[in-house]
Amino acid sequence: MSSAPIAAAHARVVDLARRVLAIEAEAVQALADRLDETFTRAVDLILASRGRVIVSGIGKTGHIGRKFAATLASTGTPAYFVHAAEAAHGDLGMITANDVLVAISYSGSSEELLKIVPLVKRQGARLIALTGNPDSPLAREADVHLNGAVREEACPLNLAPTASTTAALALTDALAVALLDARGFGPDDFARSHPGGALGRRLLTHVSDVMRSGTAIPQVGEHALLGDALMEMTRAGMGMTAIIDSDGRIVGIYTDGDLRRSLASGCNFSTAQVVDVMKRGPQTIQAGALAVEAAEMMERLRISQLLVADPAGRLVGALNHHDLMLAKVI
Repeated sequence: MSSAPIAAAHARVVDLARRVLAIEAEAVQALADRLDETFTRAVDLILASRGRVIVSGIGKTGHIGRKFAATLASTGTPAYFVHAAEAAHGDLGMITANDVLVAISYSGSSEELLKIVPLVKRQGARLIALTGNPDSPLAREADVHLNGAVREEACPLNLAPTASTTAALALTDALAVALLDARGFGPDDFARSHPGGALGRRLLTHVSDVMRSGTAIPQVGEHALLGDALMEMTRAGMGMTAIIDSDGRIVGIYTDGDLRRSLASGCNFSTAQVVDVMKRGPQTIQAGALAVEAAEMMERLRISQLLVADPAGRLVGALNHHDLMLAKVI
């Protein structure tokens, strides 16, 4: 095949992809323009609930529903997904009078959903429907209807759910974020529900969890010879040593950078005392601080090591960039 037909085929692929993205972007923008007080009513209905949010759908909207339930559960709103087809075969027993059912169906005429809606309402649960047809049976049964209509699907046949599922995903994300904000759900709350993720590590790891302690801390007394300080730096392998007084309080730090300056000045390592060349009043952090705070301090001050002090200024630990990287804090 010559290069011209290949180039034309590639151009068609790119043009089609751009058309899909443009249609789906238009669908999401139309949602934003259409938002009104029904959206706030949906938020208020969920906030007032003493139970959980049960999300249900079937087919492609079922996948959207699963994602919505997972997002709610991880951002402070207890929720779970019930497949519409399974609900009529026993799973309906999960729903109580205190719950809110969010039913997602673009047509609003899904037989499986319409079969369970009367039973759910008879139990006393409230219903939020997300459909693309405000006049559909599901929309009419709902306490609150969210309109997720789109002008056209991105599928060239205008058949496969594409723009409509993107709109449903965006609208449910908007609802989840509005609930997150209304509940005052913050980064610490998010970390507690995601302890295994990167954010959890960043927000739940403390300096005490990653610092070196005991004999692993490089340290010498303030009257030590510079040669002794160099030996301690070599032993600990942290590129520095803490300088402490007789009570264990931090009085200074001597780093690889200070060593290079000592060598450049012709300092006598056999006779010079470390107190004469150390950096006084080094930056410290407390063991109870978050490890991410230590990382931020190192970055801001352009330093690679940090001493850990107790409230009285006594040396209790030390850490460097490598320690934070091993803990996957940075």
